[in-house]
Amino acid sequence: MVETPDTDRPSEVGQPKPRVAALEEVRAWFIREVLPLEPSLMLYLHRNWRRKDDIPDLRNDIYVQVYEAALRKIPDKPQQFVVTTARNLLIHRLRHERIVPMEAVADLDALQAALDAPGPERTVVARDELRLLQTALERLPRRTREVIMMRRVEGLSRAEISVRLGIGEETISAHVTDGMRALTDMLFGETAELRRKP
Repeated sequence: MVETPDTDRPSEVGQPKPRVAALEEVRAWFIREVLPLEPSLMLYLHRNWRRKDDIPDLRNDIYVQVYEAALRKIPDKPQQFVVTTARNLLIHRLRHERIVPMEAVADLDALQAALDAPGPERTVVARDELRLLQTALERLPRRTREVIMMRRVEGLSRAEISVRLGIGEETISAHVTDGMRALTDMLFGETAELRRKP
């Protein structure tokens, strides 16, 4: 950790004013360690803040807080420090805007989980995709559907499926290949007709 030395002249707010050398050291650290984190910081802000117009101001506020903290003591782990600063600033803003009740903010882990949860649009899209997949699976021949479900959903090996269904592993491989090809065609291409397996 690098400490900034005390100086003789007090600043306007009554705190010791850092020496010019310390300012240059913090400036160099900020450029070297913090500014390269901007893409991941912006991604974090875009994922966790609903009003996109606020994001440039949030980024600047985070930079100011990080820089001011570094004037006192340069953090050992800049990436963790920047993310923690960003998270705390978002929580602070949410509290002051009264968007989230104070009781909900008491459990910060729950708040983080809520911020990371998919939005309602993504949930609707995922449900639609699941319905389409279910419809496509229902259109497969019964045996092919069983093999696909056992192999891709339950994660069984070909040998385990062979024992359960009493069919050869080569037949299972053919069911998987044909079934996946048909599902792909039904979901992303033209309707596929699947030949029935014995």
